[in-house]
Amino acid sequence: MANHKIEIRRRNTQKILLAAEKVFAEKGFGAASMGDIAQEAELPRSNLHYYFSTKDDLYREVVLGLLELWKQDAICFEQFDDPRVVLASYIRAKMNHSRTRPYGSKIWANEIMHGAPLLGAALDEHLMEWARLKQAKIKQWVDDKRILPVEPAYLLYMIWASTQHYADFNYQIDLINGHTALSDRQFEQAVQTVTAVILRGIGLEP
Repeated sequence: MANHKIEIRRRNTQKILLAAEKVFAEKGFGAASMGDIAQEAELPRSNLHYYFSTKDDLYREVVLGLLELWKQDAICFEQFDDPRVVLASYIRAKMNHSRTRPYGSKIWANEIMHGAPLLGAALDEHLMEWARLKQAKIKQWVDDKRILPVEPAYLLYMIWASTQHYADFNYQIDLINGHTALSDRQFEQAVQTVTAVILRGIGLEP
C-alpha cells in the first residue's frame, strides 16, 4: 500500500510539473495561476496545493528540474573523452529535449532574458560550477591539440543557441516549413546539420 501511494504521488507530481511547464511558457509567470495549472493537469486545485504550497514553489521546482534535465544531457562529458563523441552526443541530447520539452526551454529563455529575477542566486549555485567543469574539458582538448583553438565558453554558447532554437523558435521553424512541424526525417537532418557545422568548426569530421 505504501509503495502504491508513493507511485501515485510521483505520477501526480510529474503531471503537475509538465502542466506547469506549458502554462508558465504560454502565459509567463505573472499571468499564470495555480488554477490554470490545475486545469491543465486535470487535477483539483486543492490537490495542486497539497503538492506545492505556492506558485513560487512550483515555478522554482520546474526551473530547477529543467536544469537537472539539461545536466543529464551533458553526462557525456563525464562518460567519454573523445571530443567528437562527447559533442555529437551532447548536441543530439539537447536537440531531442528541444523537441520533446519545448515549453521548458521557453521558460528557461524567458527567465534568463529577464535577468533571472526569481532564481538568480539558485542559478549562480547550480549553473556556474557545472559550466566551469565543461569548459575545463574543452580547454583540455584545445591544450592537447585534439580540436582547433576555441574559447570554451563561446563553444558552449553556440551549442546552446543552435539546439535550443528548435524549441524557442519552433513557431518560426514550422512557419518556414509550410506551417508544419518538422518530420522525424527533417529533424534528424537538422541534428546532423548542427552537429556537422559545429564539429567542422573545431577541426573534426562528424
